[in-house]
Amino acid sequence: MTTRKTLGIGLLTIALTGALALPAMAVPANMRIVGKANPPIGHYEFCKTYSGECAANGGDAGPAALDEQNWKALLDVNYTVNSSITPLTDQDIYGVEERWAYPRSVGDCEDFALLKRKILIDRGFSPSDLLMTVVLQPNGEGHAVLTVRTDHGDFILDNMRNKVLLWSDTEYTYLKRQSSDDPGRWVKLQDGRATAVGSVGTN
Repeated sequence: MTTRKTLGIGLLTIALTGALALPAMAVPANMRIVGKANPPIGHYEFCKTYSGECAANGGDAGPAALDEQNWKALLDVNYTVNSSITPLTDQDIYGVEERWAYPRSVGDCEDFALLKRKILIDRGFSPSDLLMTVVLQPNGEGHAVLTVRTDHGDFILDNMRNKVLLWSDTEYTYLKRQSSDDPGRWVKLQDGRATAVGSVGTN
């Protein structure tokens, strides 16, 4: 089992190295911020409950160094949370359309992302590099993921896949995310791969 897991991480590391060899005209490795955005109502309510986690934390620490240790941490946390939490909608869990919370055994997409963010902060990542993000799925439904800013680009931790991919390698349209300067604020994203879309809730 250990050998298989080590081999898997090695292959993913090789894949990562190849993915980062982007041609000059490729989609940028980092998302483009184009202005301020209103926070999702779920995050606004979450911040009222967990005010300490949404307080300004001293500004932007700069992108995380994507060394082997940090890459393994991203893979491990993404896989562990995805494997330990059963996906259920907020309606099924709480009887309400939208509630952001830390999951114990079940959770919606944003709950997965919140837990991954918390664990990675505990492992030494800066909160300014762990950004809750709202996207649009190809089917038109809203979704939430965790963006990890690194010196090799913005990577996505997603409850729908165990692979950790560059944002530009996913099928989503990116709408907005937490500000790296202040976790209580949000910024608007411009996704150059798709046409503009309106605001959307998360599922």
